Amino acid sequence: MDKKKIPTAVYAEMTPNPATMKFVADRLLISGGMQVEYKLAQEAKGSSALAEELFHFPFVKSVFISSNYVTITRDESLDWDMIVMQLREYVREWLMENEIAVSTIPASLMSRETQQIIADSNTPNISKSENTVFAPSEFDEEIIFLLNEYVRPAVEQDGGAIDFVGYDNKKVYVNMRGACSGCPSSTATLKGGIENLLKAKLPDAIEEVIAKSV
Repeated sequence: MDKKKIPTAVYAEMTPNPATMKFVADRLLISGGMQVEYKLAQEAKGSSALAEELFHFPFVKSVFISSNYVTITRDESLDWDMIVMQLREYVREWLMENEIAVSTIPASLMSRETQQIIADSNTPNISKSENTVFAPSEFDEEIIFLLNEYVRPAVEQDGGAIDFVGYDNKKVYVNMRGACSGCPSSTATLKGGIENLLKAKLPDAIEEVIAKSV
C-alpha cells in the first residue's frame, strides 16, 4: 500500500543575498523555534534527511532550515533561473513524503538560542553543548532579548538568522547564518542596523558588534 502523501505547498522567494533562495512551505519543517545550518554534507548525515538529499545537487553549498522554510545557498556554476523550479518541486515532493525535515541537531551545530530552547523544553535526542569561548555576562539576557525582539524577525523574513555568540569587553559577537551568511549587505546591516540598535539600548555596555564564525 502506498504511503499517504502530506498535502504541501512550497514557493520560492528571493533574498537580499543573490547566492541564496528561500523555499517556504505551508507547514513547519522544524519544531519549537529551533534552527540549524549545514555547511557540509557530512553535517547533515543523521540530522536532516532533507538536507542530505539537497547536498546531492552539485551546486548546493549550504542548507539552512528554520520554522517553515529552507534557505539554500548555491555556488556560481548555475544561475537561479536555471534551477529554482527544479529545486522548488524537489523540496515540495520530499515534504509530501516526509513529515519533518530535521530529526536531531548535533551539539556542534547549535546556536545558544537553540540550546536554551532545548534546556527549557527538555527535548529528547538532542544534546546540549556548552559555550566555552565566552563567559556569561550580566548583559547576555538583555542582548538576546533585543536581538530576538527587533532583529530576528527581519532576518528570518530574508531567509537568515542571527545568533548571539557572546559578550566581552563591550563587544557583542554574533553569528550570521542562512541568507545572512556571506550576503553583500550583511556588513551594512550589522553595523548600520544591529550595532546602532544595541548601542542605543545599552549605551554604556556596548561599543561594537562583530560577526564571528562558529
